[in-house]
Amino acid sequence: MKVAFLAAPEGVEQIELTDPWEAVTGAGGTARLVSTEGGSIQAFHHLDKAGTFPVDQTVTEASVPEYDGLVLPGGVANPDFLRMNERAVAFVKEFCEAGKPVAAICHAPWTLVEADVVRGRTLTSFPSLRTDIRNAGGTWVDQQVQICEAGRFTLITSRRPDDLKAFDEAFLREFSKVSA
Repeated sequence: MKVAFLAAPEGVEQIELTDPWEAVTGAGGTARLVSTEGGSIQAFHHLDKAGTFPVDQTVTEASVPEYDGLVLPGGVANPDFLRMNERAVAFVKEFCEAGKPVAAICHAPWTLVEADVVRGRTLTSFPSLRTDIRNAGGTWVDQQVQICEAGRFTLITSRRPDDLKAFDEAFLREFSKVSA
């Protein structure tokens, strides 16, 4: 299993990047960090700077066919930055159009809203996104993890860092169906 993690140069919530990353590598998969710029990204613990992580590929270098799935970690600034980058939004949309599973946690569904891929889908997120998701044609639910198989691709969403264990288990199960 080869998984792309899409994060902006600054603003990703560190635990929402590292915990799913460790779940992928712990399951024997390959995790690759994709960003809008090369070099490294600056992660955060809420509003405080945390670690930095090296970028493996930029969104202009990365190609959807080389991956089995996409993880969108949250943080408030991360998806807000990504949704303003046309190539990042296109990269997300390409995963969906290719029928590959996408997992998003916390504020990450903002990028999905921008990619116009939530219409007709049921998902969860940090509660402050509920209106954005509804306005984009999705159904918002307050659940630890939500798996939506409607349409062409499977969407796995979760609310917050407290839900990471369930989120990791759900997306690993769905991603393994693709790489099998």
